[in-house]
Amino acid sequence: MKKIILILILLVLTITAIFSWMLIAPIKNIQEKGKYFTIVNTDKQSVLKTLIEEKIITSKQPFLLTANFFDVWKKIKPGKYQINKGDNLIDVIRNFKNGKQAEIKLVINKLRIKEDFAKLVAKNFSTDSASVMTFITSNDSLKNYGVDTSTVFTMFIPNTYAFYWNTSLNNIFNKLYDAKNNFWQKNNRLEKAAALHLTAEEVYTLASIIEEETNHDNDRAKIASVYLNRLQKSMALQACPTIKYAMKDFALTRIYEKYLFNPSPYNTYRVKGLPPGPICTPSAKCIDIVLNAPKTDYLFFVANANFDGYHHFSSNYAEHNKYAKAYQKALDEYTARKKSE
Repeated sequence: MKKIILILILLVLTITAIFSWMLIAPIKNIQEKGKYFTIVNTDKQSVLKTLIEEKIITSKQPFLLTANFFDVWKKIKPGKYQINKGDNLIDVIRNFKNGKQAEIKLVINKLRIKEDFAKLVAKNFSTDSASVMTFITSNDSLKNYGVDTSTVFTMFIPNTYAFYWNTSLNNIFNKLYDAKNNFWQKNNRLEKAAALHLTAEEVYTLASIIEEETNHDNDRAKIASVYLNRLQKSMALQACPTIKYAMKDFALTRIYEKYLFNPSPYNTYRVKGLPPGPICTPSAKCIDIVLNAPKTDYLFFVANANFDGYHHFSSNYAEHNKYAKAYQKALDEYTARKKSE
């Protein structure tokens, strides 16, 4: 009888040890950057199914018993959760109980069209891309933020923003709106825009064109001065990046004359002044380049014929035309070589 009791005690201790180990042992195959998993439905079976599919648990019972003991099921919320390297099932249960969801980073770099933003949000959050598109193509949705469907991108200051997976679109936009206002209230940006006789949204739009012209900051400053001079003289901007945007073909390497007849309001060869809104999300640096553009008498610029990425700037058309012809000749020769290869 004593032997049977001893065996039972050893069995219980063994089971308890295995059970405890399953709870406190680090979850396997978690990389240094951690692992994310999403809980959509919070009923027991759905949560257990997700944890098994994500290979967070291999056996339901230890997790289920512990979760029941800590009364997790009434407190767990839909959302995205993170497991860090070294975490165990107790950590997962604690996160569920405390509602500790993972912060998701919304990284806004260069975006060109609304669909780019919709895909970015849908990739990281619970909202699908169709809902995002409905929101950003509705003036009723955007009116509270002082923008419309043409100027909505002026709300997006490229940066990294933290949200929860199930954050609503309104709350995402509220945070982006606050970030935009904070940006413009710093470093005398609004005062500098007013000195250029431009609104913050117009500066942003001009910066978006310059962002697409070149990657060289020195040239960006001079290009900004060209466009500001043209605006002051009521000249057409004649900005090639706006043609690419109008045609929704950002791979164009050469703007042919036939493209200049595109009736789009973004065609700055046909329509004087700035386009209705930005053609991309420019960097904060590029916005500041516009605000701090040097005073010049430049009215024209063309890429250098040696294709070094820089430009030649002119204050009169005769000089500009000479350098433009040299660039066109070099481009024709380059194109012919590529075709013959």
